Amino acid sequence: MEWLLDPQVWISFLTLTVLEIVLGIDNIVFISIQSAKLPLEQQKKARQLGLILALVMRVGLLFSIKWVMGLTAPLVNFAELFSITNEKIVPYLVLSGRDLILFIGGLFLIYKSTTEIHHKVEGHVEIANSKSKPITFTNVIIQILILDIVFSLDSVITAVGMVDQIGVMIAAVIVAVIVMLISAESISRFVNDYPSVKMLALAFLLLIGVSLTAEAFDQHIPKGYIYFAMAFSVLVEYLNIRSEKKALKKLEKQD
Repeated sequence: MEWLLDPQVWISFLTLTVLEIVLGIDNIVFISIQSAKLPLEQQKKARQLGLILALVMRVGLLFSIKWVMGLTAPLVNFAELFSITNEKIVPYLVLSGRDLILFIGGLFLIYKSTTEIHHKVEGHVEIANSKSKPITFTNVIIQILILDIVFSLDSVITAVGMVDQIGVMIAAVIVAVIVMLISAESISRFVNDYPSVKMLALAFLLLIGVSLTAEAFDQHIPKGYIYFAMAFSVLVEYLNIRSEKKALKKLEKQD
């Protein structure tokens, strides 16, 4: 237990916790948008259950580190299947288990985000012609669970790459999910109260889906750029909202 007195361990813990919280933003936004489809009395329960499942998934994967790291080994070699010998192309055609999970998860996220954006843009047409089955609590949780698996795998591999002690990893993940549980209500309210913010969130989920799909083929888009763009865009939108509110107050005073 001497490692608990090592300052480097605590620095790693704090760094990993912050990183896990940042990586969890995608999860919260997706859960917020999906849970908003449910009746009001079920939304909070869906958000909490979705984040608890994310915690269980992450901790479970951390205890299966050997299996997780095995997912990074080559699983499918499309270069051999199609007799491709070009050395520049071959590395992009060799997929591991992790790559396949990221690819499928990325496609799912792209599909869900595109569908939601279409519904927002053409909402009046969808409502008029809707013959789809009603959305149930179980359907929403299943969709959240699918994305939890993808985000959890990405999160755990990041943790394994940063820290050696599994206790530190688990502690960082638990603290991060607790922070996510506390902030989920506020983030959900902010995303769902403002249509422009919700559209912005969907656009970024689409971007994350593209990023996951590209990463499956070893095309790494630095996450720092993506999260900076998200934070900057949300800040600009927040300033727009504040500006509109002040303008409305002035009009009300004039009336």
